[in-house]
Formats: sequence, C-alpha cells, structure tokens
Amino acid sequence: MPRDFEVTYKAENIYDDWVHDAHWQFLIIPFENESQHEVQIEFSNSLYANTEFSINGFGFKTLRVHPKKKFKQISFEAKFKFKKEEIDPYDFNINSDLSVEYNELEHFDFKITHERFLKQTIYTKLNSIQDLLYKFDTTVSIFQNLENLNHWIYKFIQFKTGVTKVGTLLKDLLLNKQGVCQDFAHLFCALARTNGIPTRYVSGYLNQNSGYMGDSQMHAWVECYIPGIGWKGFDPTNNILANTNHIKVCHGKDYNDCSPLKGIIHTGGQNKTTHTVMVQSQQ
Repeated sequence: MPRDFEVTYKAENIYDDWVHDAHWQFLIIPFENESQHEVQIEFSNSLYANTEFSINGFGFKTLRVHPKKKFKQISFEAKFKFKKEEIDPYDFNINSDLSVEYNELEHFDFKITHERFLKQTIYTKLNSIQDLLYKFDTTVSIFQNLENLNHWIYKFIQFKTGVTKVGTLLKDLLLNKQGVCQDFAHLFCALARTNGIPTRYVSGYLNQNSGYMGDSQMHAWVECYIPGIGWKGFDPTNNILANTNHIKVCHGKDYNDCSPLKGIIHTGGQNKTTHTVMVQSQQ
C-alpha cells in the first residue's frame, strides 16, 4: 500500500538594492520512478512571474522563473503531493560467486558505460594518500563493502551544521571531520569511486519525523551501481540504506549537479535568503 506524501518548500530573498534582472532555476521536484508516482506540482511566487518547466542535463525536471519587473523582495512556495511505495532496501540477492561481480568492475564496457560516475570531481577529489582511507575487502560482497563504508563514514565524520559551506572540499572535511549530509555524500562518492564503484550523488527530501538526521532543507545521500543488483541507495549521514523516507529529487556527479537553486541576479548591496522544507506523510 503506497503512502501519501506532501512536501512544502518555501524560499524568500530580500535585497538591499533594486534587482533589475534575475533568473532562477529550481531543482526541487520529486522524481517520478518505480517507487514515487502521481506527483502533483503547485508552484508560485510573490511577483506572479511566469514559471517555465525544463529538463536538466541529467533528465530531471526544473522550474525556471524570470521576473519582468524590478523588485527588492521575492518569495517562492512549492507544494508537491505524491504517492510512494514502501521500500524494503534489502529486497535483492547477492551472487554467491563473488568473483563474478568483482570481475565485472574491471570490464572495459562497464567502465565506459558508467564513466560519468567513476570520475573524480572538484568535490569528490582525494589525493593518493587519502585514496587509501578505505579499501575494499574482496573476500566479502561489494554490497557488504558499501554497507561497511556507509558505517565507516558515519563514525568518521561528526554531523555538525555551520562548519562547512556549499563549496567545502574534501581536504578540509578530512581535516575537521565535521560536516553535513552533502559532505558525508561527497566522501562516500570519492571512496566508492576510488574502489571502482559507479556512485552518484543524490539530492532529495528526508522524512525526519522518523528520527533521521539531515539538513532542514534538502538532504543528500548516494546511489551505487552493484553488478547483478543495480543501483542501491546509501545514507552515510544516518548509517542506513535509502528507504521509503528518502524522497529522491535528482542525482548527479556531486552537489554542483544537484543544487536545488541556481540563479543570476543583477543588483548591488547585500541580500538575505531563507529556505524551509516540511515533509508530511500519512501511513
């Protein structure tokens, strides 16, 4: 029996000086897949500017807003209603012959197919010494290695807000060992890719009423491609597999591909931006 979810996203921008031209792109719509469906979208802004739908380079829906008049304040509100199937993250089988899945990682065709999610990016870059932080044990399954990595990062990094920023690199995270969900996800991507596992950064919402930790706005986790199983979601911030409470919006190579809000603003002075997200579900 699917669960009914409702997500309310609000943002407000206040500027010291007049804004004469502005373009925004929101990447906040729940993705429709085999577990999330019947997504209803309501989106408005205080200037009554037109909203356009588009598709980004990874195939996910975006909302674009371009006001036609100058302003000093604008607010946005989105409401998404959808159904989500109950997910058992352990509903799969592991090949008893471990050499089959490890050999698949080495195939040229496999590496070409998944090249995009095997490469380092500015946010998932480790040096040669840091690459050795976590090495896979080939006497256990790839899935078990990834679950162990999930647990290792959960213990290695302390969840703490205000320590890192959107542009924080792994070298700084590894120095301070404190950060938020996007930092946990970037480190997971880096170490899983170093061990040959295609891994994508995932952005979405988390139903924190279930007692999970995460950002008050958008949450981040990862999806890894395991030969013979497919894409599986891991949430190192909470040391769990992605489940019914994880509402996927999009995926990419790192945060830069999944930023919920991008914009170009022509104004002077300072500005203040606030965001809030509320997730509700009915059993």
